[in-house]
Amino acid sequence: MTASTFHWSCKHTWRRSAKNTAWCLLGCAIGDFGTILFFQLTQIPFPVLGIMILAIINGLITSIILETVILMRQGFEFNNALKTASGMSLISMISMEVMMNLTDFVLTGGAILTWWVIPIMLIVGFLTPWPYNYWRLKKYGINCH
Repeated sequence: MTASTFHWSCKHTWRRSAKNTAWCLLGCAIGDFGTILFFQLTQIPFPVLGIMILAIINGLITSIILETVILMRQGFEFNNALKTASGMSLISMISMEVMMNLTDFVLTGGAILTWWVIPIMLIVGFLTPWPYNYWRLKKYGINCH
């Protein structure tokens, strides 16, 4: 597909990319929120930036694990599933994680989960990589799920 024929109006691709983004968000949120919640509940003294960096790393790890499992259920061998999960959506996952944690930082001061901040973090985390995922899927036919 050339740049002149690319368009942003394919409803099927938007739905497919939304599904891919939602799976990625689920995987990222498990590790991210789990890390923040751990430090919030245990009250282990640790710098906010350190907690947020660990949350991002753990979010990336849990997302790759979830995507690997999904791909294996679709018939991929483990090595291919892991390579695909860790390579194809890394930009999406990093942008999602950074924006979720930046949202948390701006709204709460960072590394604090409350009933009202979680939905906002999830919405921002979903919307940030969604156009990229659409573009990648439309232009290259590449997706993770």
